[in-house]
Amino acid sequence: MACIYGDIMKIDTTGASEKTAKQDKLDIKGVEASKKLAEHDLARMEKYKSIITKVGRTKKMDPAVIAAIISRETRVGTLLKNGLDKTGNGFGLMQVDLSKGHTRVGAWDSEEHITHATGILIGFIKEIKAKFPQWTQEQCFKGGIAAYNKGVSRVTAQYENIDAITAGLDYSNDVVARAQWFRSKGY
Repeated sequence: MACIYGDIMKIDTTGASEKTAKQDKLDIKGVEASKKLAEHDLARMEKYKSIITKVGRTKKMDPAVIAAIISRETRVGTLLKNGLDKTGNGFGLMQVDLSKGHTRVGAWDSEEHITHATGILIGFIKEIKAKFPQWTQEQCFKGGIAAYNKGVSRVTAQYENIDAITAGLDYSNDVVARAQWFRSKGY
């Protein structure tokens, strides 16, 4: 399955910050920490693998990226109560932000939800490409991942500082590293 938004394996990444790694009481950070975090989610992710693969194929999005966002956002649903985050604004496995005008589509762990959230991610990738036409395809892909967390307006032209305002100051780097690991597991 070809992802038309770039090759996740070609994206540079520094991985998870120390703060993010502490979620699982890891004493490491960086790409190795991201791999461990993803590994801790793998058994739960298997329940959704066929849906993730189907949505990826339909949307021409790398399934490993979808899995990585699910891992980062909700630890495959373990951080949710009745499909919502603790604020009540984040909905579903991929955390569609209801406070930003997005709506609930489908059940919190459904194909409809994953399709909707993947569409939002794709929209952000396209907006980043329009905002930074000089960026490579892979830079726009990573920029779209950062925008998925904090919005297009908060992604600055300094690519090397792409996560300066994201959660944990590592969102896109952590998601990319997790996605690269999920790819190695057949996503």
